[in-house]
Amino acid sequence: MKAMIKDNLFKDQQTMVMDFDFGKDTAEVFDDMLDRSVPFYGEIQRMISEIAGYFAVPSTNLYDLGCSTGTTFIGLDPVVPEKVNFIGIDSSPEMLEKARKKFQDSAIGHPYELICMSLDDGVPILNASVVIMNLTLQFVRPLNRDRVIASIAHGLNDGGCLVLVEKVLSQDSTINRLFIKHYYEFKKRNGYSELEISQKREALENVLIPYHFEENRELLLRNGFKSCDVFFRWYNFCGMLALK
Repeated sequence: MKAMIKDNLFKDQQTMVMDFDFGKDTAEVFDDMLDRSVPFYGEIQRMISEIAGYFAVPSTNLYDLGCSTGTTFIGLDPVVPEKVNFIGIDSSPEMLEKARKKFQDSAIGHPYELICMSLDDGVPILNASVVIMNLTLQFVRPLNRDRVIASIAHGLNDGGCLVLVEKVLSQDSTINRLFIKHYYEFKKRNGYSELEISQKREALENVLIPYHFEENRELLLRNGFKSCDVFFRWYNFCGMLALK
C-alpha cells in the first residue's frame, strides 16, 4: 500500500471557510484524516469486520453506504464468506476512484461494484445480509433519514444487520461540551492545530448534522429493525448494531 498523504486541508488560515466536501482534495488525504480524526478507527474497522463476518451469507450482497476509499471492504475481504458480493455506494467519484486503485493494489478477492450516487436520492438495497454505514448517516439530510433507513430495512433479508457508526450528541449540555472538549484534545494529540480544528468545525457546521443516541435508536426501531444495541462507544462516537 502507498503511504497516506497527510491531511493539511485546513492548515492555513482561510479568508472564507467553505462547506466541507468529499471532492478531489479531500479524497487525496481522506485515509489520513480518518486515522487522525476518528478515535480507535482501526479498532472500529476490525469490529465491523467481525460483525459482518458473522452475519454475511453466501449468495447475498454486502453494502457499504458511503464507502469512500474502500478501506472497509479491504478489511472485510479476508473474513467474509465466499460468494458474497460487495456493493459500495458513494456520492464522490474521486473517492470511488481511490477505492478502485486500492482494490487493485490489494488484489481484493470478492466481486465488487462501486456506484456513484447520493444517499439523499434513495438507497437501492437488494438481497442484503449486511449493510454498513460508517460515519455516513450524519451526512444525510435529516428529512431523508427515515426514508434511507426504511429502504435499508426493506432490502435486508430476515436475520440481516445494519452496522451504524455515528458521531452523537448528548442530551445533557454539560456532558456534550465535555465530550467535544476531549474529542478536540484527541485531535490535537494527533497533530491538528487549533486553527485546523476550528476551520474544519466551521466547514462541517451545515454538512455534518449529528443526532442524539436516542434519536438514532428510535430512527432504527420505527423503520423496520426489531432490535439494536451499542457495540462501541467513545465520548461522542457511537457504533450500533441493528437487526432485521
